[in-house]
Amino acid sequence: MTSPESTPQDGAQPRRRDARQNRERLLVEARALIAVHGVDASLEEIARRADVGVATLYRNFATRDDLVRALHDIALAELSTVRDEIAAAPTAWDGIVVYTERVAEWLVADPSLPPILKRMETIDPARGKVASFKTMLSGLVMQAKRDGDLRADVDTVDLAVLVTMVGSLGTLGGGYTGQWRRQLSIVLDGLRTVDRDRPKLPGRPLGAKEFQAAVHGLSRRATRAASRGTGAGNGTGGTGGTAGTGGRAGSPPEPGV
Repeated sequence: MTSPESTPQDGAQPRRRDARQNRERLLVEARALIAVHGVDASLEEIARRADVGVATLYRNFATRDDLVRALHDIALAELSTVRDEIAAAPTAWDGIVVYTERVAEWLVADPSLPPILKRMETIDPARGKVASFKTMLSGLVMQAKRDGDLRADVDTVDLAVLVTMVGSLGTLGGGYTGQWRRQLSIVLDGLRTVDRDRPKLPGRPLGAKEFQAAVHGLSRRATRAASRGTGAGNGTGGTGGTAGTGGRAGSPPEPGV
């Protein structure tokens, strides 16, 4: 007989808490591995690093693409406040600057995002395109042109491609990562009409030795990644669900934000 102090629901609470914690660990480890190996990262390795069984992973994410969708939704939630910042910008040009800075920073901070966004364009294009963001950005582009601040031959897709290019510096790591803000300023300078003031570039360029060190670091990482490619590190492990042909970590996504 169940005592008044102990009900069946009492035992369910710790189980639900454990299930939430398992799911959170899976998402954290998936993000970390996708940043290195792309969306084809081993699901078995994700489960191992999260300290759960593969069956637990599949209870939370029936397929690989379900896992990608969950990571995508979390990432977009992190970016949600940018809309308010853009709306508060005093001019359309300032709104474009906010958009490019925040999205580039978002991409640089999480190298798993480019392959996740690229995969979403394949498995769920409507969800991946973030229509409300595109509508807002289109309005900014048109207004900035009317204000004489933005080159007349630039369109919304140009901005999406450029911010993706700058944001992809995060996948390179090393000295490249810290250069994103300077490189973005150069990009923004090229978008302005010729009679506008050119602000001073932030930071400093990499020195020749620093650049060489960054390039050599990429080569060493590429060699290590290639050597791991024959092992479990990048395998789908046979039970990888609907793995598809997801992008590698260094592949920029289709312009979708």
